[in-house]
Amino acid sequence: MLLPVNPTLAAVLAVLLALAVTVAACARLSDDSTRVQGRRIAVAGFRAAVQLAVVALAIGWVARSGWLLLGFLLLMYAVAARTAGRRITRNHTWWWAAAPIAAGVAPVVAALLLTGLVPPRGITLIPVTGILIGGALTATVLGGRRALDELEARRGEVEAGLALGLLEREARLEVARPAASDALIPGLDQTRTVGLVTLPGAFVGMLLGGASPVMAGAVQLFVLVALLAVQAVAVAGVLELVGRGRLHRESRE
Repeated sequence: MLLPVNPTLAAVLAVLLALAVTVAACARLSDDSTRVQGRRIAVAGFRAAVQLAVVALAIGWVARSGWLLLGFLLLMYAVAARTAGRRITRNHTWWWAAAPIAAGVAPVVAALLLTGLVPPRGITLIPVTGILIGGALTATVLGGRRALDELEARRGEVEAGLALGLLEREARLEVARPAASDALIPGLDQTRTVGLVTLPGAFVGMLLGGASPVMAGAVQLFVLVALLAVQAVAVAGVLELVGRGRLHRESRE
């Protein structure tokens, strides 16, 4: 076991969270230069503790029923879609963020089930699907935010493209595409440096569970490549939505 679950662990976690809150607040690491990010980190840490405790208690129960398993997976997807959408925009178009997440995750999960690489058991399907949904969530948020930020900052270039005869979608994509593509950088860097800079969770977890290093490496490679596929689809999807104006930051009429 890597970490003993005891009061010492709780104390260390509390100190680390307090450190993160203090640094973020003192350095004013927020887009409006206030101390609000410190409070957000504190809330995020507390929520993580509560949610993981609930999941740890419920996952064995959920895994016994196919309907409960399906419901839990749909809940994961719904939370990811709402989180991504509200991170990208605060208006009524936020729900479109559900589309790129589904487009990236659903085909990969279906392929894994059909090929038998992942058995349809909750104890296996929940963590695999969760990893993929998490990757799609991150890519969708980064791609959508960067694309819309760029469109706001370079609105004149979009208008210039329209004046030259480009369709609105084409003009928006010319500006937004380079910025949105930055969302792929974290996944690419993680894949490029795996084993040299970091040993990701799947690899470490397999080793701690008693698997051989070769098997642990194979599982980690599968996770990284699957994430690259999911994130590429998610970024392409959110970029298309931004280009077509489905996702935007205009005020509700």
